[in-house]
Order: sequence, then C-alpha cells, then structure tokens
Amino acid sequence: MPCTEKRVRKLLTNKQAFSFWKKGIFCIRLLRDSSNNQFQKVVCGIDPGSKREAYTVSTEKNVVLNILTDTPYWVKEAKKTQKIMRRGRRFRKTPCRKGRQNNLRNKEFLAPSTKTRWQAKLRIIDWLSKIIHITDVIIEDVKAKSWKNVKKWNSSFSPLEIGKEWFYQQVENRKYNLNAVGGYDTKRQRDKRAFTKNSKKLDNTWNTHNVDSHCLCEILLKRIINPFKRILRISFLQFHRRMLHKLQPAKGGIRKREGSTMSLGFKRGSLVLHLKHGLCFVGGFMKGRISLHNLKTGKRFCQNAKVEDCIFKTYSSWYFNTISTNVY
Repeated sequence: MPCTEKRVRKLLTNKQAFSFWKKGIFCIRLLRDSSNNQFQKVVCGIDPGSKREAYTVSTEKNVVLNILTDTPYWVKEAKKTQKIMRRGRRFRKTPCRKGRQNNLRNKEFLAPSTKTRWQAKLRIIDWLSKIIHITDVIIEDVKAKSWKNVKKWNSSFSPLEIGKEWFYQQVENRKYNLNAVGGYDTKRQRDKRAFTKNSKKLDNTWNTHNVDSHCLCEILLKRIINPFKRILRISFLQFHRRMLHKLQPAKGGIRKREGSTMSLGFKRGSLVLHLKHGLCFVGGFMKGRISLHNLKTGKRFCQNAKVEDCIFKTYSSWYFNTISTNVY
C-alpha cells in the first residue's frame, strides 16, 4: 500500500525493507510481516485520448502517481504497408499459398489499430497493479459519432465502440470495479474545482490531460483531493517484430537487414547500465556493436557500444521521464 516518505525512510534505516525500481517508480518491499493487513481504497482514473492519455492513481487522502503516455499511433500505417507489400509479393515469381476463406467474416472484428490502443491501457493497469493494490478503475466514457436512420453505419459498428466494450470486459475480468462517466461530468467537476485546461493537447503539463484524470478520481471518491505536481512521462517503443529486411532493395537488388527485437543477446528496449552513458536502453545493432539511447528523451547516445560494457537491469517496452510542473 502507498505510504509517506517519512515511513519509507524509517523502514529503510531500520533495515525492515529494501528498495527497488519498477520501470521508473521507486518501491519498497517489507522484510517482515505487515502490522496492518487492511487495504485502503485505491482508484485509477483514466483520461483516454488520440495522441496523449493520462492516468492518476489516488487514495482517499492523497494522489499517489500521475502518468502521461503516448498512444501507439503507428499500427494503422504499418498494417497498410503490410497489405501493400503482401499484394506485391502475389505478383512475383515466388512460391505462395493459395487464397483461402476469410474465417473472420460475419464475426465481431476488432481492428488491430484500435485493439493496440486499448491494449496499451491494459498494459499500464497491469503494470500498476503489480506495485499498488488498485481496487477501482474509472474512465471517461468516449462515444463514437452516429447518425439516425442510417442502416450502413451506426455506433454499434464503430471500431471505437467495439474497442471500448472489449476494454471494459477485460477490466471486469481482472476483478476491478469499473466505472464510466461522461465527458460532461468531468467538465462539471473541473469547473467546480476551478481548474483550467490547456488547449495545447501535446504539452507535457498537468493541466493538459492529468487534470481530467484527477477529476475522475475525485468523482469516484466523492471528496476533494489536493493535486500532485509531478508527472511520470511514458513513451512507448515501436518494434518491428516480423520485418526481416528493408522494404526497398539497395544497389544490386540486396535488401538490408531490418526489424527483429533482439540485439546481440539483449532484447530491444532493455534497461542496461553502461560504463560511460549510465542507465539507458538498448536499440539496434550493427557490426557487432549495439546502440544505446537516452532513457528520458529517446535520443541515441552511440552506435558502437560493446556488449561486455553493458550490465542488464530489466526488460522494458517504453522509456520514461519525470516532469515537475507548477501549472494547475
């Protein structure tokens, strides 16, 4: 359960607990039995969006954590490119299987781009549940635009609506108490608290998206909670899992190597400790050397790091940075 910094410092000083990091979050684990086995109510508020999404984890007294993430926006274009390349291979003089019946026809279909966005939310919830005992999840209910008296298109056929219902079912299967409220309820709570919302949706400030996730927690807990200034900024890494070479051949008709998720024994995105660059994550590899990237910005440090100079720490599929903001 969440506790104060004073108690954490006391437990570590008395050697009653040891500390560790869990993908950007500082945690402790007790070395003795807990004096109180009662769990308090912990709420996770989610503000979904097209480019940015916000999460706020809060108890009835204090905000525990604020998270601001990107969305995996690249899946739609990747599937489009996959379709073009596959169709091109059909016209080459290469062995290929015959076309077969589409077994997904007349069945409920969730588009890969939509499913990836909702899966990203589940990944964040599953990761947080390993650190904090989350009891309730509240999300701003998004609704697709629909038209009356139109047979071919309605909200029931929208990928957004299908993906939303799939996500709700997955959350309920994880035994969380799910709550969904409309955007007008969030605005009403935001106006009641006199919070201002930034119109620049790509800014990394608290009052851009986390203000809504904070208000969602207040709606569910039915009490006023002091806002928390600090944000954990998370950016998802894009992996090319099934791509083996460049899409376009180089001179001589040779296609250069591309894709894969392994770099000389390291899984890409893994956090490693380097002698010169410190804590960073692994990228691609070339000529027996690996590339290392900044954990805060994602920029590349070098392309010629030796494998023996890197100490593996943990696996990760995103990089993160802590942002402090005084804007409310």
